[in-house]
Amino acid sequence: MPRYTPEQLVKRNASVWTDIQIILAPIQFLFFIAGLTITALYANSLFITSFYWVSLAILFKTLFFALLFITGMFFEKEVFDQWVYSKEFLWEDIGSTIAAFFHLLYFFLAYFGYSRDVLVLDAFLAYFTYVVNALQYLVRIILEKLNERNLRMDGRI
Repeated sequence: MPRYTPEQLVKRNASVWTDIQIILAPIQFLFFIAGLTITALYANSLFITSFYWVSLAILFKTLFFALLFITGMFFEKEVFDQWVYSKEFLWEDIGSTIAAFFHLLYFFLAYFGYSRDVLVLDAFLAYFTYVVNALQYLVRIILEKLNERNLRMDGRI
């Protein structure tokens, strides 16, 4: 189910924001792996006993998530002429919003003094929503690459 028109594909391929997303997404994945590992080790009392590392990991993951969301907004504006929630990226943007909510909820809960058990649970929820959202993007990339190949074979781009 392709969502890019041939004109949008040209814009996407020419956009600096596409390149930035391609660079930042794998880095964010590394922050995710590190954060998930640290949180799991802490939750199971293996090697990491200081809660500081759990908070630091989700802080960096959240900051990187925000950076990707913001650069994604510039991409969406350039390609679809809408900053966020364009019809072409609606579900990905909704998924990003849900993931951002759980990332930010961690700091809200910490500020209001919730227990470490609650914070660990929210960290796991934040990481889980990130995975679901990332899978949406991967499926989209695969489908769009197939669409782009078909358009090239038909001579439409």
